[in-house]
Amino acid sequence: MAPTSAPGRVKEITSISNPIIKDIRNLALRKGREETGLFMAEGLKLVLDALDSGWQIDTLIVARNQLHNPVLSKAAARTVASGADLLEVSDKVLAAVTRRDNPQSAVGVFRQQTTTIGKLDLGGDGVLVALDRVRDPGNLGTILRTADAAGVKGVVLIGDTVDPFSLETVRATMGSIFAVPIIRMSEGAFLGWRAGFKGLVAGTHMAGTTDFREPAYNKQQTVLLMGNEQAGLTEGLAKACDVLVRIPQSGKADSLNLAIATGLMIFEARRASLQLDNAGETP
Repeated sequence: MAPTSAPGRVKEITSISNPIIKDIRNLALRKGREETGLFMAEGLKLVLDALDSGWQIDTLIVARNQLHNPVLSKAAARTVASGADLLEVSDKVLAAVTRRDNPQSAVGVFRQQTTTIGKLDLGGDGVLVALDRVRDPGNLGTILRTADAAGVKGVVLIGDTVDPFSLETVRATMGSIFAVPIIRMSEGAFLGWRAGFKGLVAGTHMAGTTDFREPAYNKQQTVLLMGNEQAGLTEGLAKACDVLVRIPQSGKADSLNLAIATGLMIFEARRASLQLDNAGETP
C-alpha cells in the first residue's frame, strides 16, 4: 500500500534568528497560537504521549547532541514518517524555544484539538467538569491532570479562560492534555446546553448549604461546575445548578485553591467508580 503522506523534511538549525525558529517561538504568545492553531509541548514524554494518542504533529525540535538516545531517535523517525518536519538544533536554539536555561531534549509542535459537548458520551454516570473563567494556567493544567487520573469524560471551559494550549498549562498537565477532551463554550451556549441536560449539575459556592459529599453523584450523569478563582460562579451559572455545595473547612483559610477544590469534587463524584488495582491483596 502506498504511504498516506510524503516523509517530512529534516533540517539542521544553529541560529535562533532562523525564521522557522522565530515562528515557533511565537507560539509562546496566545496570538501566535490563535493565528496558527498550533501549540508547543515540551519534553520527550509529552511528545510521545501526544503521538501515541494520535495528535497531529507539525514539527519536532530535538537536541542534535541527544539523538543517540534510542527513544528520542525513534520519536524523530515517527515524526518524519508522518510527514512532519524534524529540526535538529543546538542547545542554544532549544533554550531559546523553551525559554529555559536547561531545556529538555525535545519540543513538539502540535495541532490544537478540541471537541464539542454534543460529541461526549457521558454514559449512565459519567462526570463532566465545567470551569467558569479559570485564569491561572497552573490551575487549569492541574485540573486536566486530575480529571485524567479520575476518568472524567471531559473539561468544559466557559467564557474568557486561560488558554489550555499555553506552554505553562501544557507543562502542568504532564501529558493529560492529550487524554482529556476539551470543550470551549460561551456562558450562553453552556446554559443553552444545560437546559436540556437531565443529569445533576452541582456547583461550588460560598452560599452553598449542602456538604459536597452528600449528593448522589454516582447514580446519574453529573456536571461539576467550578467558579472563577476570585469571583466564583456568575449569578447565571449559580442559578443553573441543581445544588450548590461547599467543602467544609476548620482552619483560618477562607477558601481553597481552585485546583485543590476541583480535585476534591472530582474524586468525591468518582469515588464509587474508583478502586485500587490491588484491592484485597495482602502485603
